[in-house]
Amino acid sequence: MTNAGLHWRAMAARDLPAVNRVADAVHPLYPEDDAVFAERLALYPAGCLVLEGNAGVQGYAVAHPWILGRPPALNTLLGHLPEEADTFYIHDVAVLPAARGARHAAAGVALLLETAARDGFGNVSLVAIRGAAGFWEKLGFSVEDAPALHDKLAAYDDAARLMVRRSTRGEVSSPRSDLA
Repeated sequence: MTNAGLHWRAMAARDLPAVNRVADAVHPLYPEDDAVFAERLALYPAGCLVLEGNAGVQGYAVAHPWILGRPPALNTLLGHLPEEADTFYIHDVAVLPAARGARHAAAGVALLLETAARDGFGNVSLVAIRGAAGFWEKLGFSVEDAPALHDKLAAYDDAARLMVRRSTRGEVSSPRSDLA
Protein backbone atom coordinates (compact mmCIF):
# COMPACT_ATOMS: atom_id res chain seq x y z
CA MET A 1 0.00 0.00 0.00
CA THR A 2 1.25 3.49 -0.74
CA ASN A 3 0.86 6.43 1.57
CA ALA A 4 -0.64 8.56 -1.20
CA GLY A 5 -4.23 9.57 -0.76
CA LEU A 6 -4.34 9.21 3.01
CA HIS A 7 -6.05 12.03 4.85
CA TRP A 8 -7.32 12.79 8.33
CA ARG A 9 -11.05 13.32 8.85
CA ALA A 10 -13.52 13.38 11.71
CA MET A 11 -14.24 9.97 13.20
CA ALA A 12 -17.80 8.65 12.96
CA ALA A 13 -19.50 5.81 14.83
CA ARG A 14 -19.28 3.65 11.67
CA ASP A 15 -15.45 3.86 11.97
CA LEU A 16 -15.28 2.25 15.41
CA PRO A 17 -14.78 -1.37 14.22
CA ALA A 18 -11.85 -0.21 12.05
CA VAL A 19 -10.44 1.91 14.90
CA ASN A 20 -10.55 -1.14 17.17
CA ARG A 21 -8.74 -3.24 14.53
CA VAL A 22 -6.01 -0.59 14.21
CA ALA A 23 -5.67 -0.39 18.01
CA ASP A 24 -5.34 -4.16 18.27
CA ALA A 25 -2.71 -4.23 15.51
CA VAL A 26 -0.65 -1.25 16.71
CA HIS A 27 -0.95 -1.71 20.49
CA PRO A 28 -1.21 -5.45 21.23
CA LEU A 29 0.50 -4.92 24.60
CA TYR A 30 -1.99 -2.20 25.59
CA PRO A 31 -5.43 -3.70 24.89
CA GLU A 32 -8.49 -1.57 25.37
CA ASP A 33 -12.12 -2.59 25.20
CA ASP A 34 -14.12 -1.44 22.18
CA ALA A 35 -16.26 0.62 24.56
CA VAL A 36 -13.31 2.91 25.38
CA PHE A 37 -13.13 4.35 21.85
CA ALA A 38 -16.93 4.49 21.55
CA GLU A 39 -17.14 6.46 24.78
CA ARG A 40 -14.38 8.91 23.80
CA LEU A 41 -16.17 9.56 20.50
CA ALA A 42 -19.50 10.10 22.28
CA LEU A 43 -17.98 12.40 24.92
CA TYR A 44 -15.78 14.54 22.67
CA PRO A 45 -16.19 13.98 18.92
CA ALA A 46 -14.02 17.04 18.13
CA GLY A 47 -11.00 15.11 19.45
CA CYS A 48 -11.57 11.95 17.42
CA LEU A 49 -10.04 11.53 13.95
CA VAL A 50 -9.31 8.72 11.52
CA LEU A 51 -6.61 8.46 8.88
CA GLU A 52 -8.31 7.13 5.78
CA GLY A 53 -7.39 6.16 2.24
CA ASN A 54 -8.41 3.76 -0.49
CA ALA A 55 -7.68 0.80 1.79
CA GLY A 56 -9.93 2.20 4.53
CA VAL A 57 -8.97 3.39 7.99
CA GLN A 58 -5.19 3.26 8.48
CA GLY A 59 -4.94 5.16 11.76
CA TYR A 60 -6.74 7.17 14.38
CA ALA A 61 -6.22 9.96 16.90
CA VAL A 62 -8.26 10.39 20.07
CA ALA A 63 -8.09 13.28 22.54
CA HIS A 64 -10.35 15.00 25.06
CA PRO A 65 -10.37 17.57 27.86
CA TRP A 66 -9.01 16.26 31.16
CA ILE A 67 -7.15 17.25 34.33
CA LEU A 68 -3.42 17.89 34.06
CA GLY A 69 -1.30 15.39 35.97
CA ARG A 70 -4.16 12.90 36.37
CA PRO A 71 -4.16 10.86 33.16
CA PRO A 72 -6.90 8.25 32.91
CA ALA A 73 -5.78 4.67 33.50
CA LEU A 74 -5.40 2.39 30.50
CA ASN A 75 -8.63 0.68 29.35
CA THR A 76 -10.86 2.85 31.54
CA LEU A 77 -14.23 4.40 30.79
CA LEU A 78 -14.40 8.05 31.83
CA GLY A 79 -18.13 8.36 32.50
CA HIS A 80 -17.99 12.09 31.80
CA LEU A 81 -15.53 14.88 31.07
CA PRO A 82 -14.57 16.93 34.13
CA GLU A 83 -15.95 20.46 34.31
CA GLU A 84 -12.61 21.58 35.78
CA ALA A 85 -10.65 20.21 32.80
CA ASP A 86 -7.40 22.15 32.39
CA THR A 87 -5.57 20.10 29.74
CA PHE A 88 -6.27 18.68 26.33
CA TYR A 89 -5.33 15.03 26.82
CA ILE A 90 -4.17 12.93 23.87
CA HIS A 91 -5.41 9.43 24.59
CA ASP A 92 -3.77 7.86 21.56
CA VAL A 93 -2.44 8.39 18.06
CA ALA A 94 -1.93 5.17 16.09
CA VAL A 95 -0.99 4.52 12.46
CA LEU A 96 -0.73 1.08 10.88
CA PRO A 97 2.83 0.11 9.84
CA ALA A 98 1.95 0.18 6.12
CA ALA A 99 0.95 3.85 6.40
CA ARG A 100 3.99 5.02 8.38
CA GLY A 101 6.88 7.06 7.07
CA ALA A 102 4.95 9.94 5.58
CA ARG A 103 4.50 11.94 8.81
CA HIS A 104 0.80 11.11 9.09
CA ALA A 105 1.03 10.81 12.87
CA ALA A 106 2.56 14.30 13.16
CA ALA A 107 -0.15 15.67 10.85
CA GLY A 108 -2.82 14.12 13.08
CA VAL A 109 -1.20 15.63 16.16
CA ALA A 110 -1.17 19.03 14.42
CA LEU A 111 -4.94 18.74 13.94
CA LEU A 112 -5.38 17.87 17.61
CA LEU A 113 -3.26 20.86 18.61
CA GLU A 114 -5.49 23.10 16.50
CA THR A 115 -8.54 21.71 18.31
CA ALA A 116 -6.86 22.30 21.67
CA ALA A 117 -6.09 25.92 20.76
CA ARG A 118 -9.58 26.50 19.38
CA ASP A 119 -11.10 25.15 22.58
CA GLY A 120 -8.87 27.39 24.73
CA PHE A 121 -6.45 24.90 26.28
CA GLY A 122 -3.03 26.29 27.18
CA ASN A 123 -1.46 22.86 27.38
CA VAL A 124 -1.74 19.41 25.89
CA SER A 125 -0.75 16.29 27.81
CA LEU A 126 -0.32 12.57 27.17
CA VAL A 127 1.34 9.40 28.36
CA ALA A 128 4.18 8.38 26.03
CA ILE A 129 4.66 4.61 25.92
CA ARG A 130 7.38 2.18 24.77
CA GLY A 131 10.03 4.82 24.30
CA ALA A 132 7.86 7.11 22.15
CA ALA A 133 9.01 10.16 24.14
CA GLY A 134 11.46 11.10 21.36
CA PHE A 135 8.62 11.38 18.82
CA TRP A 136 6.63 13.60 21.17
CA GLU A 137 9.67 15.73 22.04
CA LYS A 138 10.06 16.55 18.33
CA LEU A 139 6.49 17.87 18.48
CA GLY A 140 7.25 20.18 21.40
CA PHE A 141 6.30 17.97 24.36
CA SER A 142 8.46 17.66 27.48
CA VAL A 143 8.60 14.92 30.10
CA GLU A 144 6.99 16.01 33.37
CA ASP A 145 8.40 14.69 36.61
CA ALA A 146 5.44 12.90 38.17
CA PRO A 147 6.51 10.70 41.11
CA ALA A 148 2.90 10.42 42.31
CA LEU A 149 2.01 8.76 39.00
CA HIS A 150 4.72 6.08 39.18
CA ASP A 151 2.32 3.17 39.74
CA LYS A 152 -0.23 4.36 37.18
CA LEU A 153 2.45 4.87 34.53
CA ALA A 154 4.04 1.51 35.34
CA ALA A 155 0.71 -0.11 34.39
CA TYR A 156 1.56 0.92 30.81
CA ASP A 157 5.25 -0.03 30.82
CA ASP A 158 8.55 0.88 32.47
CA ALA A 159 9.25 3.55 29.83
CA ALA A 160 5.87 5.32 30.14
CA ARG A 161 6.21 9.05 30.78
CA LEU A 162 3.77 11.89 31.37
CA MET A 163 4.49 14.55 28.76
CA VAL A 164 3.13 18.09 28.38
CA ARG A 165 3.28 20.73 25.70
CA ARG A 166 2.69 24.19 27.14
CA SER A 167 2.07 27.55 25.55
CA THR A 168 2.89 30.85 27.21
CA ARG A 169 0.23 32.76 25.29
CA GLY A 170 -2.80 30.59 26.06
CA GLU A 171 -2.57 29.00 22.63
CA VAL A 172 -1.05 25.74 21.54
CA SER A 173 1.17 26.41 18.55
CA SER A 174 1.50 23.99 15.67
CA PRO A 175 4.41 21.56 15.64
CA ARG A 176 7.43 22.24 13.48
CA SER A 177 6.37 22.38 9.86
CA ASP A 178 9.00 19.81 8.85
CA LEU A 179 7.16 17.19 10.89
CA ALA A 180 3.66 17.79 9.58
